[in-house]
Amino acid sequence: MEQKFGNLVAEGNVGCGAPRTLFAVLENWLDRERDQLPLWLPVGIGFGVAFWQFFGSSAWAGLAMSCASFLFFGNLAPPYSRLRQLARMAAMAVMLGFLLIAFRSTTVAQPVLGKIWVGEFYGRIEAVENISARNVFRLRLATGGKSDLPPFVRVNLTPEQYQDDFQPSAIIRLRARLLPPAGPALPGGYDFARRAWFQQIGATGTVLGKVQLYQKAENGDWFATQRAALTQHIMASMPQGSGAIGAALVTGDQGHIDAADAQAMRDSGLAHLLSISGLHVTAVVGFIFILVSRLLSLSPWLALRIPIPVVAAATAALVALGYTLLTGAEVPTVRSFIAALLVLIALALGRDALTLRLVAFGAFIVLIFWPEAMSGPSFQLSFAAVATIVIMHDLPIVKRLTERRDENLSRKAARAVGSLMLTGVAIELVLTPIALFHFHKAGLYGALANVVAIPMTTFMIMPLEALALIFDVMGLGQPFWWLAGQGIAAILILAHCVSSLPGAVTMMPAMPVWAFAAFVVGALIFGLLTTAVRYCGVLLCAIGIIAMVTAPRPDILVTGDGKHLAIVSADGEVALLRGRAGDFVRGMISEKAGSFAKATPIEDWPGVQCTLDNCVIIVMGAERAWTLLATRTKNPIPSMEMAAACKRADIVISDRWLPLSCRPKWIKADRRLLEQSGGLAFYLDDQRVVTANEGSRHMPWVKAAHAARAAEVSDQ
Repeated sequence: MEQKFGNLVAEGNVGCGAPRTLFAVLENWLDRERDQLPLWLPVGIGFGVAFWQFFGSSAWAGLAMSCASFLFFGNLAPPYSRLRQLARMAAMAVMLGFLLIAFRSTTVAQPVLGKIWVGEFYGRIEAVENISARNVFRLRLATGGKSDLPPFVRVNLTPEQYQDDFQPSAIIRLRARLLPPAGPALPGGYDFARRAWFQQIGATGTVLGKVQLYQKAENGDWFATQRAALTQHIMASMPQGSGAIGAALVTGDQGHIDAADAQAMRDSGLAHLLSISGLHVTAVVGFIFILVSRLLSLSPWLALRIPIPVVAAATAALVALGYTLLTGAEVPTVRSFIAALLVLIALALGRDALTLRLVAFGAFIVLIFWPEAMSGPSFQLSFAAVATIVIMHDLPIVKRLTERRDENLSRKAARAVGSLMLTGVAIELVLTPIALFHFHKAGLYGALANVVAIPMTTFMIMPLEALALIFDVMGLGQPFWWLAGQGIAAILILAHCVSSLPGAVTMMPAMPVWAFAAFVVGALIFGLLTTAVRYCGVLLCAIGIIAMVTAPRPDILVTGDGKHLAIVSADGEVALLRGRAGDFVRGMISEKAGSFAKATPIEDWPGVQCTLDNCVIIVMGAERAWTLLATRTKNPIPSMEMAAACKRADIVISDRWLPLSCRPKWIKADRRLLEQSGGLAFYLDDQRVVTANEGSRHMPWVKAAHAARAAEVSDQ
């Protein structure tokens, strides 16, 4: 019946006139893309998740009506048509994505602290994270909702405050200073409040004084204990300087890595090696699959009587499951485990091990169980990288380049290196806009560094660490630890060399969301379609990238607490209102300004007049000069004097509540406004102000924080 209908369409016997022709063209195109249509299912779910992110749960009625309308118009198409099938799939997928993230947000909802809290309380330890590079132990505590605290909080301890008995399930008594989870300090900044909401953390802070062990751990997390013990064992076994990264490759614990090494890994594009994800799970699964296959093949009797690929795949799957649990079962690791499991099933059945359908299915599973992961860089970067590899190697020109042929060893090696380099360049081209959107900077030589680092990590370092752990049972693992340490030392040398090259890292100011969306949609169109329509995606990608590159720098940046203000020139020079701002604030402002320039004190900026209490700054725009008044102390200022100063200014910035008599010509950003808006970014030529909270007012974590603050005020 379906084939008969397709023939009718091709002959133009459906409908009449122009609609008939348009429908025939569309139906024929969908028929040619029929194998690609299932790949759009996770995309539709992701669109529903993104819709919730922008508009919140209260927008369900509008989305439901839109999906119903889409279904209605889709049903106008004849039965059995692919257009009708596509309309149904799209409407249901989008609505499913919206419902999944809304349900997930509701189920994890927990009270949030309303204001700064200082006091004593009892807490049951749920997780321990040793961040030795920063001399910090981080504990997740369950409070039971007592002492007017959220059910779950996170605190930092110094090494002097920490005790070895502080293990999961132990109960401690402590005094701490807790704060509500922080939202983005500047527009486009990292939103810890969002992450804390889905992790059910209602407050964070630091411990004051000594911590008392009230009750020892009884039935703690066995995997967490083993992970901590394994981390310490690896660090003690490997040469000094390489143990921290060696432990990170096996257990995922990055807290011991030296700050300079971690920065070099990030700037050289090798930071992904430190996070347990696809590369590590693939190495473990591949090592076990090959080892078991070879060992079983040594016995002709076994080889003739059992399906060796199935047994090897099952063994590798069990080891991968144990490895996932051992490393903490974080979402990226679980995502990689699911993908590895699908690959093993394909190998056991004799199918292609890596296809776009497998990637799409992995994304589908993750979005079903962890829909909030879609907005994070980890999800986007990992799936974009894997999909890029599959799509690129399906291109005819790449297939001709990489196909096996009868040639000498040097040509084979050159072809393999060329293929690896081409893959690295393609991945960098796709991942760089994503990295720039989330982090405002990206490494330019990552493809070069990864050509060396990925094979070395996959085929040398991780197998050596696996052999070292196996031979440690007999006390013979030290030579393998030493060899693995030399490989890690070589990667660190590579990372420092690459990160120190001129132009190794590029920085850009915050880009428009629509530009990033255009790039993502264009990449999906090019990657998931096979007909000539896919090249429209290239145009969309180009539009998005051009908008990213040409995004203007903000002229003025103000943090959400009003304490830190930065003036940014057109060429990237930065001046700070408070010259003693810490490294964290300086780094955050530099990222949002898209500049490597070292921030200078505001007094050194031309056209500035400062007293101890305030500064009057002349900021030059393209068309006119703007007068900015900023306070920087808590000292009282006479009301009449403040009112007169405000009247002469276009913009007033303050971390205090200013009197109503303060009326500048344009904006008064005092504490009253900043508590609602969050950080600010001023674009003077457009007379535009972007706020940190403008896209998240409807989010449950923001509403919960406002409700908690309102409750605190009413109680007082």
